[in-house]
Amino acid sequence: MKLNYKRVLLVGMAFFLISAFWQAYDAITPLILTNHFGLPQSVSGAVMSIDNVLAVFMLPIFGALSDKKNTRFGRRTPFIFFGTIAAVVSFFALTFIDNYQLAKVVAKGIPELVNKDDAEAMKMVAEQTLKLTLENPWPLIGFIATLLVVLISMATFRSPAVALMPDVTVKPLRSKANAIINLTGTAGGIIVLVLGMVFATSKNLYMQYTGYVGAVCGVMLLGFILFLLTVKEKKWAEEMEADTIKYGIEEAPEESETNGKGLTKPEFISLLLILGSVALWYIGYNSITSKYSVYATTVLGFDYNFTLIVAQAAAIVSYIPVGIIASKIGRRKTILAGVLILAAAFAIGFFITPTTPEIIMYPVFALAGIGWATINVNSFPMVVELAKRGDTGKYTGYYYTASMAAQIVAPILSGILYDAIGMRYVFFSFGALFVLGSFVTMFFVKHGDSKPIQTGSRLEQLDVD
Repeated sequence: MKLNYKRVLLVGMAFFLISAFWQAYDAITPLILTNHFGLPQSVSGAVMSIDNVLAVFMLPIFGALSDKKNTRFGRRTPFIFFGTIAAVVSFFALTFIDNYQLAKVVAKGIPELVNKDDAEAMKMVAEQTLKLTLENPWPLIGFIATLLVVLISMATFRSPAVALMPDVTVKPLRSKANAIINLTGTAGGIIVLVLGMVFATSKNLYMQYTGYVGAVCGVMLLGFILFLLTVKEKKWAEEMEADTIKYGIEEAPEESETNGKGLTKPEFISLLLILGSVALWYIGYNSITSKYSVYATTVLGFDYNFTLIVAQAAAIVSYIPVGIIASKIGRRKTILAGVLILAAAFAIGFFITPTTPEIIMYPVFALAGIGWATINVNSFPMVVELAKRGDTGKYTGYYYTASMAAQIVAPILSGILYDAIGMRYVFFSFGALFVLGSFVTMFFVKHGDSKPIQTGSRLEQLDVD
């Protein structure tokens, strides 16, 4: 039996639309908060962490709820259906509130700076914009309230969407399958980055984002429709269960609890170490991705869209080879290599200045894309490898609790340091240090790797080579 790449690709359409959303959200939301509302970096970082606060509580809940759901469409599809529709409608509506605030800024005559190296002028403009926002805070209140609706909608189906891959894929093939899932997600991100270049989102700080967000929502809906028309969740999940029995793949007892009951002590320690590693590298990585649009435009003067496209393209090229490598040497060793690659990329990025040719940033971000792909393909399968039968959604929630809790810390802590020291000196060094920290915790992980295939067993028939 070989991995059904077409099936996994179609399941990945749910992750495709999720990634398209987050690429757009991470790119324009901090720009809106800082340029249109005048919020300082620390406050902007706090707002950017709201989605992570919600996710810490909601993703485990909705992951576990989807484990218990049983409809004719499957366990995960109903969550994906309603969550996507609510997210698209509210995300598009968000831009009209921003347009209202922007019209006030323009009418007030607050200038859009061309020379972003003029720190005093930038400070003056930010102060004027913030003053205007505080004089009438209702647009900001409305913006954040609508943002909450968007983020809650996304949180209702993220765990169910991600849990769908292990639902339809036997354990030994999950690293390869996760490579395909990440491939679809990266494709969604690249499409949105191209849209960012088309709409010039990094060039005009006072632009209206309605057209851009409308195009992004269109991309999300295309992935959504393809998912609904092709994915047969219930049938595919039943086939996976049958294959698990057919090929003699060992499954742990079903009675696992959130406190680790059902895991041996070494397994539970490994689970905690994996989740700790996830938290550390997400703090480092998210501190870069959540503010790179701001750093690139205000510090370096670069077009952030194309730089990120380079990183995404490098990740796309890496996903499938990384899945194959992990099946040869193990997930843990592959992740450790990825951590070192990602940390090295961030360390090199520290030495890039506004006078450095922009082209130098491209190989740095290509290296970062390879490192992140190497980590990302294998970390989630390590967590669900420890999941008990029927608890995939719950363990998916654990994974996202760790990653989202980390992303609460990342923008706030990094934002405070940016305000105190300056982005130029903190931006890449902050990311590199936390990523390196995850090397230590992952080094001591003993469980969660794909089980070795015994010669002569029926598992030889699986496509694990």
